[in-house]
Amino acid sequence: MSAIDEQTVRRIAKLARIRLKPEEVASYAKELTSIMAMVEQLSEVVDDGDAVASVVDHALPMREDVIHHDAQMVEQVLANAPKSAYGCFVVPKVIDQG
Repeated sequence: MSAIDEQTVRRIAKLARIRLKPEEVASYAKELTSIMAMVEQLSEVVDDGDAVASVVDHALPMREDVIHHDAQMVEQVLANAPKSAYGCFVVPKVIDQG
């Protein structure tokens, strides 16, 4: 594996919208190179994912899909809410301008 150069670190930082100081770029290049070396070392150990496959071939048990009527619990929970309507919490509208 080749080392990650400073130009690649600047590109990654720009894509991730991370502001790096010029003196930080070299240390990040070194750290990212060592991380990639560890990932490469791990990929040699783990092959096609068979190591995490289950050794027991059986399906999970199914349970009945039962509706529980806990209307009293809803009322208790909403009693703590500052504002509620139609059995739900009322919260201020949030619009992301990002």
